[in-house]
Amino acid sequence: MTGTEFIHRFEPATSAGSPPLLLLHGTGGDENDLLGLGRMISPGAALLSPRGRVLEHGMPRFFRRLAEGVFDEEDVRHRARELGDFVAEAREQYGIAAPVAVGFSNGANIAAALLLLRPDVLAGAILLRAMVPLSDPPKAELGNKPVLLLSGQTDPMVPASNSAKLAALLSQAGAIVTHRVLPAGHQLSQADVTLARDWIGKVEAKAA
Repeated sequence: MTGTEFIHRFEPATSAGSPPLLLLHGTGGDENDLLGLGRMISPGAALLSPRGRVLEHGMPRFFRRLAEGVFDEEDVRHRARELGDFVAEAREQYGIAAPVAVGFSNGANIAAALLLLRPDVLAGAILLRAMVPLSDPPKAELGNKPVLLLSGQTDPMVPASNSAKLAALLSQAGAIVTHRVLPAGHQLSQADVTLARDWIGKVEAKAA
C-alpha cells in the first residue's frame, strides 16, 4: 500500500440530496465499524469508510499517540494531509461531492485535524467524543461549515474543558458549531444517533 491508498469500503448513494459521509472509526476499529451508524443517521447517503493506516499494538488508528490523550502532532499533520489526499482521489473515483465526516474518538480527532489543516476537503463534520488535535493549530477559514460536536459528560478520556476548547477553536475559525454534552461516557448512545440524524437532516434541508 503506497501513496494515499487506504483499505476502504464505499457504498454508493441510493437517494439524492444527502451529502456523502466520510466514516472514521475509533482505535481498533476498521472500515466496517461505522457503516451501520452511517446508514442510521443518513439513510441513502453515499458512504466512504477508510481504515486507519497506523497500528498501535495491532489496532488500526488514524495517527500515532505518545500516551493516552497525548498525540504525536507531527504525525497528526502528516496523516491528516494523507487522508485529505485520499478523500480528494475518492471523490474523483466515485463521483461524489465533498463529504461530511462522521468520526468517533480517534476518527473524530483526525476529522477535527482535517477541518483545521485541509478545510477544503470536508463539507462539515459530526465529531463524536473528539479532542483538540493540535496544540498550535494553523489559522483555518471554515466559512460557515456546519459541525456537530457530541461529548460525554462522564467521558474518562476527554475532559470537558478540552471539548469546550475544541468547540471554541472551530467557531473562531468560522464553523457553525453545535456542541452538546450528553449524559454518557466515551461510548456512543442512542442519543448520539438521534441528534446526529436530526442535525444532518437540517444540513440537507439547508443545502436543498
